[in-house]
Amino acid sequence: MSGEIELWHVPQSRSFRVLWFLHEAGLPYRLHLLGFDGSSLRTPEHLARSLAGRVPAVTLGGAPMAESAAIMEYLAETRAPALGRPPGHPERMAYLEGLHYGETIGQHLANLTQHHVILREPQMRSPTVMRLEAARLAKTLTGALAHMAERDWLLPSGFSAADIAVGYGVWQARYFLQPEEVPGLSAWQSRIASRPAFQAALAQDGPPVIYREAFYPRPEG
Repeated sequence: MSGEIELWHVPQSRSFRVLWFLHEAGLPYRLHLLGFDGSSLRTPEHLARSLAGRVPAVTLGGAPMAESAAIMEYLAETRAPALGRPPGHPERMAYLEGLHYGETIGQHLANLTQHHVILREPQMRSPTVMRLEAARLAKTLTGALAHMAERDWLLPSGFSAADIAVGYGVWQARYFLQPEEVPGLSAWQSRIASRPAFQAALAQDGPPVIYREAFYPRPEG
């Protein structure tokens, strides 16, 4: 499929995965930064691109698409084969598993963000949820590290879109987990940060609109 790529993005959000992917793939695109207050996500124009009124949303040659894992999978198949593993490839199953494991990690990040950031009033927050979700986030990242064993990336053949899907959660985990809670997490974050495409995407991410603190400690129980 040919045509211009346009990306609608909220800084620090899950749409960063698509922004990072585009830099890794070297694909040209137009970037549209949106606010986090929700008003720009509820316009008729944006709802036509994303049924849930979320980001990321893209248009590919004018055709709209949402959901970050789906966007990356499609772009890998159609425009960036080096970042995918096509049907018949021996790593296809592991690639798809990793690509969607990012959603498992994202679920815990979303719950932590909800209770630490979105719910402004202390009485609305649940210390139990904060503790449980931090433990679950640590467990999902520990599991991924165990799968990688001595490798730097998820697949034996090297970096792929699966590493972008999971890597976003690895990077965002610094807001909620101390390095010692997941042995090897700091080294993983350093590998991510060393990638030129990641740094280029970070430079375009925009000012912080979600996480305004360096770390969000959870209540002790």
